[in-house]
Parts: sequence; C-alpha cells; structure tokens
Amino acid sequence: MSIDQISLPKGVGPHAIKLLEAITGASTLEDLNRAGGKAEGFVLGLESTKAIKSQIAESLYVAYDDAASHRAAELKG
Repeated sequence: MSIDQISLPKGVGPHAIKLLEAITGASTLEDLNRAGGKAEGFVLGLESTKAIKSQIAESLYVAYDDAASHRAAELKG
C-alpha cells in the first residue's frame, strides 16, 4: 500500500512521505534501521495522541514495514 492511498490528517502526509523516502533511500542497513525506527515512532506518536485511528496506524506500519523489507533485501544483494 502506498502512503498516498492512506487518508492522513492535513499536514501529516508530507512527514509520512519523507520518512518513507528515508527508508527507501537508506544506503546501509544501519541507516535503514534508524529510518525504520523513526517511522515507527512517528506512527506511534500519531496513534497515541489520537491524531489517527488505529486502522490508519496499521496501514502506515504495513507501508513502512513493506518498504523496509524490500530495501533490506536490496541492500543484502
């Protein structure tokens, strides 16, 4: 699922996309882990402050996890 397909509150989308780009553009596994952790914390923060519903949070988690898994496979070659 693409971040663009997820209904996010105004102003959240650009931050969500920036985090996804950090994941997909990671040049090392360490960078990937760092970017993934930031993305997870971002979603957790949104969810815990009730800025997004749990269904939206789950969609974001899946999008970030899928991107991280794909990038990890690329980096491992």
